[in-house]
Amino acid sequence: MYCRDCGEKLSLRFLENEGLVPYCEKCQKFKFPFFPVAVSMAVTNRQETQILLAKHVGDDDYKLFAGYIKKGESAEKAIPRELREETSLSAVKWKYLSSRYHEAKDILMLGFLVTAEDGEISLNEEIAEVKWCTPEEARTIIRKNSTAEYFLNHAIAELGRKK
Repeated sequence: MYCRDCGEKLSLRFLENEGLVPYCEKCQKFKFPFFPVAVSMAVTNRQETQILLAKHVGDDDYKLFAGYIKKGESAEKAIPRELREETSLSAVKWKYLSSRYHEAKDILMLGFLVTAEDGEISLNEEIAEVKWCTPEEARTIIRKNSTAEYFLNHAIAELGRKK
């Protein structure tokens, strides 16, 4: 491990209430490891009656849309950027619902319910296909016990509260 600021090799030092933490002798500072954060989006149509699921290239499972938050970017900026990049749809509103650590990629996921402007979908190279589903259909085809199912269930509960 090396310091992100000066490139010096880091050593581990004990920090009270934290345990062993990487430390830079040159900067004289503890350097907590970088931890990636991403948005997970349950995307609905304008009427909020359908949920758009995605199947990524090389994957058999339908998932929610997701994307990393870039350095210097907020979650609120990542949502419309990611949705537009992957589908060409515009996000018109979104609401934060919950967060969850996603062990498979060692990342913190922030779950949002996102309403997309109706329009033609154009997929990028990451997405093999998309499918509009009722909330009940989405529940049956999303992979069980997955992070996507966790966020989907929160989104469906939120949609139920709006009725």
